[in-house]
Amino acid sequence: MFKKAFFLLFSIFFLTNLALKAQSFNQLQTPKKPLVLKAQGSFYVGGNKSKQTKAELGNFGSGGHISINQMYVRYMIPQKTKGHIPVVMIHGMTLTGKTWETTPDGRMGWEEYFVRKGHAVYIPDQVGRGRSGFNQAVFNNVKFGQLKSDTLPPMWRFSDETAIPNFRIGSIDGKPHAEGQFPAEALNELSKQAVPDVSMSLPNPNPTYKALSDLALDLKGAILISHSQSGAYPLEAALINPKGITGMVLVEPGGCPNNYTPEQMAIVSKIPTLVVFGDYLNQPTGVPHSWQTAYDGCKTYVEKVNALSGKAQVLHLPQQGIKGNSHMLMQDKNNLQVADLILKWIESAIKNDK
Repeated sequence: MFKKAFFLLFSIFFLTNLALKAQSFNQLQTPKKPLVLKAQGSFYVGGNKSKQTKAELGNFGSGGHISINQMYVRYMIPQKTKGHIPVVMIHGMTLTGKTWETTPDGRMGWEEYFVRKGHAVYIPDQVGRGRSGFNQAVFNNVKFGQLKSDTLPPMWRFSDETAIPNFRIGSIDGKPHAEGQFPAEALNELSKQAVPDVSMSLPNPNPTYKALSDLALDLKGAILISHSQSGAYPLEAALINPKGITGMVLVEPGGCPNNYTPEQMAIVSKIPTLVVFGDYLNQPTGVPHSWQTAYDGCKTYVEKVNALSGKAQVLHLPQQGIKGNSHMLMQDKNNLQVADLILKWIESAIKNDK
C-alpha cells in the first residue's frame, strides 16, 4: 500500500512540478571540438498554389492565392563529405524536425552527430507541420459557416500522460523505467517539442511522400531515416521514384507495410533497409497501438524483402545487449551509441551495395 502511494505521489510530482522548470542555455552541453561546416541553410520542396476566398484566409485582407503543401527543409553540410552519403531525417506524429536536434536534456542530437561524422544532413518538417505550415481554409470555412463543424479534421496532440507509456519512457501509471535510457527529468522539454498535427487534413496521398522523393533526387542519392508515424514514408517515397533513395532506416516505425503488391515489393526490396527498435515493446501503451505488433509486422516485412534477394535487417537493441531504450532513441541517454550502430550499417550495407 505504501509503495503504491509513493509511486502515485511520484507520478504527480513528475508530471506537474517539471512544468515549473525551464531549460536555460547554460544547461546545454556544447562540445569542445568545433563544428566545421561548408554550408547551412534552409529551403522548401514542392507545394502548389491555392486560390482562396477572403473567409478562407481568415477575413484579413482580400481573397487570392497562397502556397500550400510545401515541405520545409533545413540542412547542414560538413566541410568534408567525401564518400559520405547525405542523410534525410524525418520526424514523427505531433512533432517537427526538432526531434533530431539538441536532446531535451541538452546533449548533442543526431543531426549534429551525423554531420560531425561527415554526412550532410537534411531535416524536413512534414507537410502540415512546423515551418511547413498547413492549409487553414477548412478551419476558417467552419468558423465562418461555410462548412459544418463535423467536417473538421482532428488536430492531434499527445499529453505528457500519454507520451510516457506510448513513448515507453515509463509505465502506464506514469512511473519512469528505473533503467530507462530516456532522460525522464527532461520530459517537460520533450513536451515543448510537440505541435498540433493536422495530418488528417492533408490530400491523399500525403504530399510529403513526393517531396521526400524529389529531395532525394535533388541530392543525387540520400539515406532516408524515418521515425514513428513517418516509418513507412521512405518506402512510399520510393514507390513514387526510387532513383534517389540509396538506403532506408526506419527508426521505431509505427508499422511496416505488409500489403504491398508484388510490383511494389520489387521496387522497395532493391533498397537496403534497416529497422531499429528499442526496449519495453510489450508494455501497455495507453493508446490503440502496440509496439510489439509493430515490431512483429516489421520482422515479417524484412523477411519478405530478403526473400526477394533484398538487403533488409531488423536491429532490436535488447538483442544486442543494449537495454532500456525508449521510443525516442535519438534522444535517449545512449543516443550516440545507437547512432554509431546505424552509421556502421550505412558503412557496410550501403557502401558495399554499390
